[in-house]
Amino acid sequence: MASRSTNDIEYFIRAPSTIRIRCEVYNTLQVTGFQMTGSVYKQKIAQCSCFNFRKYRSFALTTLTLLQLSGNTVPSFAQDTRSSAKVAKSAKQVPSQNENLGPQQNASSPLNSVRENAPPQASIPPGILTTYPSPPLAARGGQPAPIVRGPPSLFPTLFGVIPWLERRGIGFHFDNTNEYAGALQAPTRGPHYGNYRQGSSNAGQYSANLTVDWEQLAGMKGFMTHMTTVGRYGTTANRMFGDWLAHSSEIYGGGGNVVVHLVSLYGEESLYKGRLLIAGGRMSQMSDFASSPLFCNFQNNSFCGRPKAAADSTYYGSYPAATWAFRLKGRPRKDLYVQTAVYFAENGIYMNFQHRTGFKWNGANIVGYEIPVETQWEPKFGAEHDLPGHYKLGFVFDDVQRADNYYNTAGQSYYVHGGKQLMRKSSWQTYFMFDQKIMNYPGRPKTSGLTFMGGYIYNSPYTSVRDFEVYGAFMSQGLFPGRPQDILGAAFSYVSIAPGTRDTTIAMVNAGKFTGMPNHATGIQTNAEVLELDYSIHVMRGVTFSPDFQYYMNPNGQKGLRNSAVLGFKSYVSFF
Repeated sequence: MASRSTNDIEYFIRAPSTIRIRCEVYNTLQVTGFQMTGSVYKQKIAQCSCFNFRKYRSFALTTLTLLQLSGNTVPSFAQDTRSSAKVAKSAKQVPSQNENLGPQQNASSPLNSVRENAPPQASIPPGILTTYPSPPLAARGGQPAPIVRGPPSLFPTLFGVIPWLERRGIGFHFDNTNEYAGALQAPTRGPHYGNYRQGSSNAGQYSANLTVDWEQLAGMKGFMTHMTTVGRYGTTANRMFGDWLAHSSEIYGGGGNVVVHLVSLYGEESLYKGRLLIAGGRMSQMSDFASSPLFCNFQNNSFCGRPKAAADSTYYGSYPAATWAFRLKGRPRKDLYVQTAVYFAENGIYMNFQHRTGFKWNGANIVGYEIPVETQWEPKFGAEHDLPGHYKLGFVFDDVQRADNYYNTAGQSYYVHGGKQLMRKSSWQTYFMFDQKIMNYPGRPKTSGLTFMGGYIYNSPYTSVRDFEVYGAFMSQGLFPGRPQDILGAAFSYVSIAPGTRDTTIAMVNAGKFTGMPNHATGIQTNAEVLELDYSIHVMRGVTFSPDFQYYMNPNGQKGLRNSAVLGFKSYVSFF
């Protein structure tokens, strides 16, 4: 949904002449699932026509177009909160609009976790080293920084507590995501499928997010901290009919079955007027790399919170798991960012014996490191430059010993002949992802329109379960008149099982060994596809409800398992 923030961000810009322009830029947000601020996917244009009247004299009209990102920066035009007799007495304003479907982020990525470090894209010609104005994180004149504001909520002020915190640079947000799914037919029957059954399940999460702008609170220029905790409950339905590759309820898993599980806790420093971000602490790799706030328009784990092949390694920290990390992110020009990081790989980050609560920080289980590198180009197409896109290219090298998915040290099938499993000294991953708004709907809000996203992930075939994945999706917002904030979505994912993993299952089936197969397989694994359709209904401020249909082809990558249709829903409630 698009709505004005509680407190408008006011910018006072001193013109070269005696005319003073006062322009208010509204912070817009949109809700589907979990919402985020601090994302490049929220680019808004506000056109402010400001008048300066002189008593009994003619007036001058000045039109100023501002591009404002409600991310970790706000426009750094000269701000002047001092009183003046020449301050404009009247102003005509067109509220800003989202230029894309985002940000839609579910609990798979915490509030403010996708930081695109995008300074305001003012009317400056692009260049390799274009200089552009970029602001301090904190707003002046006692105004809270936009980054601390959460999405629209049921109780936006909480009896005055939330605005009081925001004025001091403290943002606190609490929400709930719930996902229900049920199979529409009986599972495959046979001697190896004794535990399969027809049924339904519910999984969910409550999440608390704390962001502190220390520049606003204590004068520490450019420094912020971020903390996310969750509590998870329930289970997922896909395992009932034998699938372990893509959860029908992505919100399931990793929470440790505790009341409070720490997801992330890190500090972030903005340097060179926002051109460079340095972050360090407990961070989730998959919330920073190979991520998009559009993924969680959907419910199935093959899309939300990221294409599943991107998180194929158990050493990659994927929400709600995190590791010690250090990240650098720079923006050499206004439509391009480059980032890299070091994430220290830890054993058992998804297991209760190591990270049940997320507060085990001793580092004794660190076994290596991962170095991802990613760049993203953010063009705007169309005659009016109102069709934004995001094109992402990335590579990950991990210096961690990982087991070969087929061989033992004697060159035989490990799962059939036993022995010592062959260990690979390192592994890698590469990916290309994009989303592009294709069209706007004439006569409807700028938030309305059709967006397409797609991508390709390729993993090392020697150490992965999925050697590659191809996916694509359409999202149509405001398709029906009178429902400008509803979103109709359709997504498809194709996953290929890595050759070594496939050959392992073939060798075990030929040897008659159906017990102890990798990845909970009960037959030969080759490839799997998932189709998903959903419709996100904006119920009221802070509440969305999304009926959802999923169709599994070759569940668990096994052609021996019958295709399964799943019907369910996702609900999201932002409390405050």
